Amino acid sequence: MAAIRGQIAGRSLPPGAKLPSIRATVETMGVSKSTVVEAYDRLLAEGIISSRPGSGFYNAAPLPPLSLADMAPRLDRSIDPFWVSRQSLEAGNGMLKPGCGWLPSHWMPEEDIRRSLRSLAKMKDRTGLTDYGSPLGLTALRQYLSRRMAEQGLQAGPDQILLTESGSQAIDLVCRLLLQPGDAVLVDDPCYFNFLALLRAHQAKVVGVPYTASGPDIALFEQALSEHRPRLYITNSGLHNPTGAMLSAVTAHKVLKLAEQHDLFIIEDDIFADFETEPAPRLAALDGLDHVVRVGSFSKTLSASFRCGYIASSHGWIDKLTDHRIATGFSSSRLTEELVLNVLSSGAYRKHKEILRARLAEARAATLPRLRMLGIEPWIEPRAGMFLWCRLPDGLDAAHVARQALADGVILAPGNVFSPPQTMTGFLRFNVAQCTDDRLFRLLDKAMRQAS
Repeated sequence: MAAIRGQIAGRSLPPGAKLPSIRATVETMGVSKSTVVEAYDRLLAEGIISSRPGSGFYNAAPLPPLSLADMAPRLDRSIDPFWVSRQSLEAGNGMLKPGCGWLPSHWMPEEDIRRSLRSLAKMKDRTGLTDYGSPLGLTALRQYLSRRMAEQGLQAGPDQILLTESGSQAIDLVCRLLLQPGDAVLVDDPCYFNFLALLRAHQAKVVGVPYTASGPDIALFEQALSEHRPRLYITNSGLHNPTGAMLSAVTAHKVLKLAEQHDLFIIEDDIFADFETEPAPRLAALDGLDHVVRVGSFSKTLSASFRCGYIASSHGWIDKLTDHRIATGFSSSRLTEELVLNVLSSGAYRKHKEILRARLAEARAATLPRLRMLGIEPWIEPRAGMFLWCRLPDGLDAAHVARQALADGVILAPGNVFSPPQTMTGFLRFNVAQCTDDRLFRLLDKAMRQAS
């Protein structure tokens, strides 16, 4: 009964669809015929299914609201990406957040933002303060992004760039363009957990490919392409989230060759580009936006309070993506885009990036030995960025540690949040920028002892 209800809630069994026969259900579920007969009888009595003599059983329930939580296995909430996001976003000032994915607010360029806000308040063009923006987004900001991408070896004109409300919306728009319910999508194992949440909303079949220190495991990547025939692959190619690894040139070329052979499209999330101390290969630059779409935003280095992201794609896709943009958000926020452009184009932003990189390097150097004193070892030592992907001492379950830590006001990010096949039980992701409070390591030690 629970299995049938789950299929109805997840919309894999739509109204009027025929249920498996009693014999087929006996074979697939490994239960007795009498058990299946009783389950179907109870569902009939509740009006959830109907019986047609000589034909079989059918779903009689109306189409339910789409519940993302019900579409996946019922996991412990401490390893659910929605739970982690909500806890981090709703945390009070007294909470410690080493599991969140952003910088402390006092690390952001607050004075530059205030200066830009004062400048925009004096705009002579009143339409910038009151009117809808262009569906494509502010031309001057698209021109700025085009020049910035050219510095990375990616030739994308302003007419190949669409501004969005966030990086997440950028990925969502591409998924709306490419995916149908049930389509297979490749992601890294581990990967950024909101990729999993977003793909769940699109009712995609998520396939995880093990990630190595230089990119996806190529042999298993090729195997997944042959077995699942995915439509799409979503990844970070600069600084990888959550591992902090960097894609190698050799792996990048192999991924693109396989993408061409299997007609695979790739979304390259470049949100951490400004944290890099040395540039990593970019799939979009090597591919020339043939099979790759570049997305990004400014929430990690500039501000998460005003939302602005972008998509860089081939000419043939931009018009279709713009239609989806209008359908879901109507137009861009010109005021936000003017603010982002004002800050990015100032000389102060370049200095701000340099300060961030130095602070992150200092925080990383301070955090690593303190984690090691607790028996927590990094999977690799990243060269840049905010994340450390760490292995707990043998026998410790990261979800249990996270549950104990939460009771003391510490929000952790357990490994299985990032893992489609739930293979990262013994891992935690740490944000070094959020690990500067001495209380964290004392409370983490306490949580590990309680979970052991």
